[in-house]
Amino acid sequence: MVLTRRLVLAGTFGALASSAHAQSATIVRLRGTIATVTAGNLTVKLRSGEQKTLKLSDKLGLTWILPTPIETIKPGSYIGTAAIRQPDGSLKALEIQVFPESMRGIGEGHRPWDFGAQSSMTNGTVGDVSVADGRILHLKYKDGEQVVFVPPNAPIITYEPATIAALTPGAHVIVFAEEAPDGGLTAQRVGVGKDGLVPPM
Repeated sequence: MVLTRRLVLAGTFGALASSAHAQSATIVRLRGTIATVTAGNLTVKLRSGEQKTLKLSDKLGLTWILPTPIETIKPGSYIGTAAIRQPDGSLKALEIQVFPESMRGIGEGHRPWDFGAQSSMTNGTVGDVSVADGRILHLKYKDGEQVVFVPPNAPIITYEPATIAALTPGAHVIVFAEEAPDGGLTAQRVGVGKDGLVPPM
């Protein structure tokens, strides 16, 4: 398996489950730090302390995850947000992902997420933006719209292409992996926090 070439993320983390291939596969998300890396395997120490060893897909997608100013969110921006439902029906953002223009349209829609009850992931285009003790975004996607409150302390991140060199012990990662019937895991996408950043999604 050749992994020295530049590997660019072909889909977003919130989008993987919506791909045609993923519809017939079990996709799991793993969050933690890299313990070891070999030519074909990645071992991740999960936040629980457990370690998981994964094969690296020959179509592995890699990105850096890095902070970006909240001012980059403007009408027309394509973003994603992990959020929780509030009593008034709006969403409170736990984090915001500002996607590069090359990733516009990826994973568009609203779906459940694994941050607890009432959590979700929404990818869409920003419509109206208002500022009052945070930002209120109208996030539009092909099947609907969500009103999202972004508190001042919500992490705001974006993506840059990465290479296999990003996979170093101690780096914080979020991994999207296919789980085989026998429990084996194959990493399809890995997001690596740049300069020690912990992926917030």
